Amino acid sequence: MTSRLKTLGEAGQAVWLDFIDRRFLSDGGLRKLVEEDGLTGVTSNPSIFEKAMGHGDAYDAGFQAAAGRADASAQDLYESQAIGDVKAAAADLRRVYDRLCGKDGYVSLEVSPRLANDAAATVEEARRLWAAVDEPNLMVKVPGTKAGVTALRVLVEAGVNVNITLLFSLGAYQAVADTYMAGLEARAARGEPIDRIASVASFFVSRIDAQIDQAIDARLAANDPQSADLAAIRGKVAIANAKLAYAWFRTLLASERWQALAAKGARPQRLLWASTGVRDPAYPDTLYVDALVGPNTVTTLPPKTLDAFRDHGAVGPTLTEDIEGARRVLSEAARLGLDLDAVTRGLVEEGITLFAEATDALLGAVDAKRATLLGDRQRATDAPPANSPQTAPATPTQ
Repeated sequence: MTSRLKTLGEAGQAVWLDFIDRRFLSDGGLRKLVEEDGLTGVTSNPSIFEKAMGHGDAYDAGFQAAAGRADASAQDLYESQAIGDVKAAAADLRRVYDRLCGKDGYVSLEVSPRLANDAAATVEEARRLWAAVDEPNLMVKVPGTKAGVTALRVLVEAGVNVNITLLFSLGAYQAVADTYMAGLEARAARGEPIDRIASVASFFVSRIDAQIDQAIDARLAANDPQSADLAAIRGKVAIANAKLAYAWFRTLLASERWQALAAKGARPQRLLWASTGVRDPAYPDTLYVDALVGPNTVTTLPPKTLDAFRDHGAVGPTLTEDIEGARRVLSEAARLGLDLDAVTRGLVEEGITLFAEATDALLGAVDAKRATLLGDRQRATDAPPANSPQTAPATPTQ
């Protein structure tokens, strides 16, 4: 029986895993998902690496090898291990990348969220990571801030694959799509090839409903006179928002500007649905996967959501269904005083803060690991050889 996850691929949607871990890679977990479920990509972020490196002993050997360098910072130690994981994932996905001629098979590694508002520093770090990993199926993750969008153009023109992340609104996505095309145009104008550059625009879903639903619930609890109308759109705003982004993407692909780039071999910047795990237990656990299936898109799934979809997910052309209904949902939200623009702006800032906090926790965990490992090494150095005679303790003076 064909895996439900493979049927997403048959519908034109790539499935990426929102998870990475040393033991998962070394035990063949990623290869198994590629072979059995048709997985075609992996994403990572500071939160994922904090969970992976900060707990257990899977990274101890790697830390032990690097921890003795006096000049090695916690950032250096983290990067050495993260790059190792990303290179291993890229190797597992290379067959996909080659089979699809570079259309898929990517693994993402994020620049520091501390650089989110510094375009020049983002470009510098992205290019450094690109060179350090040195695999054609890497995507460097850059946040979709104003500075991040500026960096996107420079990186695309330089031939770096970019996953532009933390997109929540149609306007933000449109700015990113325009910038991607501008980077391709500038590169083509220099006579450089554009047929091997790949990019995705990571559009977040469930976090929007979490914020909007919270506002709705507060008004329902206060017996708001518009309670019935508010309840009717609960849990529907995020999907409507994503559907309209996809509708705009389809219009873009038909535009003269894009067609001119496509004639030179350019690849579309696919929409990637991020934050697909449900946050309200009252909702079906595959809600944000089932409702957003369509060609030229990516869905990135945390392990729990991936397992749920494999078990009972549904595949159909849902992204193009009832677009007018999606417009009505957003129109109704505005009429009811639910400010989606304010919510999405706040979510970008919140996302950067959360990733920065995760980075701090990650580096703190790495420092603690180093202290422990160096302590163990020092104790091993100080201990006498196993077969050497032990010196008897001195007799205390009376």
